[in-house]
Amino acid sequence: MKKLIGDIMVAIKGYCMGAANVIPGVSGGTIALLTGIFGRIVDSLNSVMEPHTWKCLLKGRWKEFWKAIDGRFLLALAIGVLASIFSLAKLMEVVLERFPVQTWAFFFGMIAASAVVMLVSHKGWKATDALWTLLGLAAGVVICTLSPSQTPDDLWFIFICGAIAICTMILPGISGSFVLLILGKYEYIMSAINQMNLPVLAVFGIGCAIGILAFSKCLHWLLGRYESQTMLVLVGFVTGSLVKVWPWSDKAALVRAEFISRGMDSEAARQAVEAISDAGQSLTPLLGDPHTAGAIIFALLGITLVGILEHLGRSKG
Repeated sequence: MKKLIGDIMVAIKGYCMGAANVIPGVSGGTIALLTGIFGRIVDSLNSVMEPHTWKCLLKGRWKEFWKAIDGRFLLALAIGVLASIFSLAKLMEVVLERFPVQTWAFFFGMIAASAVVMLVSHKGWKATDALWTLLGLAAGVVICTLSPSQTPDDLWFIFICGAIAICTMILPGISGSFVLLILGKYEYIMSAINQMNLPVLAVFGIGCAIGILAFSKCLHWLLGRYESQTMLVLVGFVTGSLVKVWPWSDKAALVRAEFISRGMDSEAARQAVEAISDAGQSLTPLLGDPHTAGAIIFALLGITLVGILEHLGRSKG
């Protein structure tokens, strides 16, 4: 019974991590830190890639293999994460479709606040620390500025998105879904989850599995030797990437939401926006209420949420 209760608690923590990773701005790795399981996750993933572990598997020593990778812990965590992602994906798809300005403002507030928290929490600033941060900042701005608004839906690209996103999902301070956003596949993956698009989900899942296994050793090494530099580059990258989540940057999404607010169904609104864009007409005259007041309110809510999480983290420490 004690082990079962422990598994349930791990699954609940996994659910919280999954919820964080569905939202571009809240880091699943941060939730892992707050709930006290981050080190165990890194150690478990690192052990999966140990030669001794695979020798146990190849020789049929299943119990030894399962114990070496902390399999019970990883299984309970995975169940919680997957349950969270599948239960919350529909909500995210709806709010992004109907309330894009408010939703992106909420994300913007969380991401900006997370970056500030990470910068303030760094102790003993040096000139080299500033350089690492500026390097990450430059990378974030360049990648987000140069990354196309439309990226291919081919399965090979979905595989790459999974491999890259999963690596950031366990890093404190950077959200895996935020990386999907930069890659132009956040809404696409949320839609695939809601529609149970099995080919897309299978390829994305395989990419996640291979990505996390390949990255686990690197992550373990980086955090063990260059934790400060790694986190500074990440916070710089997150700050530079804010250009990607400016609430009014996606005119197509704003016009689509305007059409929906007038009673048009989602698919018809999407097709109407595509027809206008294909005809080379400007979407600007069709933009409705900029929802500035709502954007400010939701950005403040995002900042408040990060503040609460930071306070809980300090209390736990």
